[in-house]
Amino acid sequence: MTDNVIGSIAQIDKKMLMEKLSAELPALRAKMGSSQAELGELIGVSRQTYSMIETQKKEMAWSVYMSLILVFSSNPKTASLLEFCGAFPAELQMVLRK
Repeated sequence: MTDNVIGSIAQIDKKMLMEKLSAELPALRAKMGSSQAELGELIGVSRQTYSMIETQKKEMAWSVYMSLILVFSSNPKTASLLEFCGAFPAELQMVLRK
């Protein structure tokens, strides 16, 4: 089972997903009603690091992407926008639910 999950994640275009999420971060954060500092604290990065990711001056790590997905997908205000923008595709959702 673990090998199947790892294999499924390996097939996902991580760079494309991180780019899509980066482009939507200002809207997602605003819809959530959080500051950069609050969101950075939630995902374990500094406000400065989060700001650089949000303004696309720094590429996000996969671990940051996954943390943001967890935060935004569990928030009723942002979950539908997250799915609509294509940053959390159905195949990744299925892998994470296994």
